[in-house]
Amino acid sequence: MTKTNSNLSIRLGLCCQFLEEPIKFRNTTVKANSQMERTAALEKLARLCKENAEALQSSLEYCDAHDIGCFRINSQILPLKTHPECGYDMQDLPEGPAIVKLFQQCGEYAREHDIRTCFHPDQFVVLNSPREEVVTRSIAELEYQSEVAEWVNADVVNIHGGGAYGDKASALTQFAKNFRRLSKRARSRLTVENDDTTYIPADLLPLCQQIGIPLVYDAHHHRCLPDDLSVEEATEQALQTWDREPMFHISSPLEGWQGPKPNRHHDFINRRDFPRCWEGRELTVEVEAKAKEQAVLKLMRSLRRRNS
Repeated sequence: MTKTNSNLSIRLGLCCQFLEEPIKFRNTTVKANSQMERTAALEKLARLCKENAEALQSSLEYCDAHDIGCFRINSQILPLKTHPECGYDMQDLPEGPAIVKLFQQCGEYAREHDIRTCFHPDQFVVLNSPREEVVTRSIAELEYQSEVAEWVNADVVNIHGGGAYGDKASALTQFAKNFRRLSKRARSRLTVENDDTTYIPADLLPLCQQIGIPLVYDAHHHRCLPDDLSVEEATEQALQTWDREPMFHISSPLEGWQGPKPNRHHDFINRRDFPRCWEGRELTVEVEAKAKEQAVLKLMRSLRRRNS
């Protein structure tokens, strides 16, 4: 049974950070790290990782207190983890095993309080790139995030389809080929999402069926880059790709659907943009809005009123 508020079956998700809450995740830069002596750099990275584990625990506690059923974890939760010069293994860090334990405790808390966690790697993760060095780096990033996902009980590591490179069919074949290079831990969590520039749901659904991964259906992207499927049809077909609770995305356009760039996200979600066909289902809907927790809470109130 999903974590829902009183009359909603939908689990709403908060993405990565807060607007008003004093919960902050820490990061650092390659420049700052590379200018430090390695021992000092590792000490700093250990401190940042520990603080981020503590911030994640606070985030999960906030979600539990406010009936927010999902939290997306920032890809840089372990800063610079896979960087070719500054990267590290957890055993390299002072008190590395203790830091891992803190993340595992977050996973235990999430499991006990029915809070779903997930990851959405950065745009440089392109599994179908024609450049081997990009694919190699992408695989390393997916393996890192899947390892942390295992610690924190996350069941989704979601990426976009990548580039088309002049031939979508060949590009998706390459995606499937490189997918098989991932570990079982990464393959079991990987999902793919339709985007607003290249891959429509109709492109990705056959890939999902072929290699057995779920489609994270983004209704906003679909409205920006439509295909022949209606929102209702795409929803139904996306649901069929899931072997666990489905996860979708919702956003509203910053300047309205008639504005110059409807792909840009608004601070909040316009209730009219939330598909009626999603209501009454047990699924996770991540709220991609600039007002973060305030947007999630406002949408929750709006849906509650609509369903009361």
